[in-house]
Amino acid sequence: MPPNRPINGIPKTAHFDWGPVDVPDEEMGDRQVAAWAIKQLQKKHNKPFFIGCGFFRPHLPWYVPRKYFDTYPPDKITLPNVKENDLDDVPELGKKMAKPQGDHKKVIEHNQWSKAVQGYLASISFVDTCVGMVIDSLEQSAYADNTIIILWSDHGWHLGEKLHWRKFALWEEATHNVLMAVVPGITKPGGRCSRPVTMLDIYPTLIELCGLSEKDGLEGQSLVPLLRNPEAEWERPALTTHGRNNHSLRTERYRYIRYSDGTEELYDHDKDELEWNNLAGNPEYAEIKKQLAKWLPRTNVPEVTAAKNKKNRK
Repeated sequence: MPPNRPINGIPKTAHFDWGPVDVPDEEMGDRQVAAWAIKQLQKKHNKPFFIGCGFFRPHLPWYVPRKYFDTYPPDKITLPNVKENDLDDVPELGKKMAKPQGDHKKVIEHNQWSKAVQGYLASISFVDTCVGMVIDSLEQSAYADNTIIILWSDHGWHLGEKLHWRKFALWEEATHNVLMAVVPGITKPGGRCSRPVTMLDIYPTLIELCGLSEKDGLEGQSLVPLLRNPEAEWERPALTTHGRNNHSLRTERYRYIRYSDGTEELYDHDKDELEWNNLAGNPEYAEIKKQLAKWLPRTNVPEVTAAKNKKNRK
């Protein structure tokens, strides 16, 4: 951590901060995690093994060694393509999630947009280096040809799109995350699949790939058919929930959002990949909404109150 935080000039931002730290990579926690994973791969294993290697970056705050910041000069940064009135056709609950008078206003007022994007890109490059070290070690190990790799991030990220920052929303930037797989004998280098899937699908996928016993109660579906054939049929949209009874469904073409008060958003990604034009009120799309709504959860768990949380912690 750098001294005298925050260092981006925005007061009272807690961990919503970014800037370089003048330390070698080896002092960073993620680099130490990479070193730990490499040690595990260098050991002799007589039985099948599992390694969970979790990196913190690019989570906030964006503090990484200076050389990664220097890779992205602020005057060369390309800012996100943002529509200033983008929230005009968004329901009130969506605007409440966006909070345009919060982070986005602070970033603009303190002239930090380019530097924020710089911090995000620097953090990604840093963690990419850590991932690369682990992959290189695996390729040099005795387990290179019989190890399954699943690489994923826990969510996407807004850098001002929809006048919003961070996650905490149901639009494309917040819900589109990294998901990659290497399965010896099945996947091909450079392969890409456009089917929308979810992280709930990772566990049943590994169960099938590893030849383990099926487990009841899982809501995800094995991705093995898509790993074998990226063009395989996959009718199920990807579901994201943020806040009780606020749901977003993503197919290859559409995103459909329904909030807890029944208000809606619908975007056609074939024509509107930035989700600027909410089509939910257009009667021409009534049947599309009806078909998508079939995939919304039928049961939402009861709301957990602060009092119940406190009781449960005891």
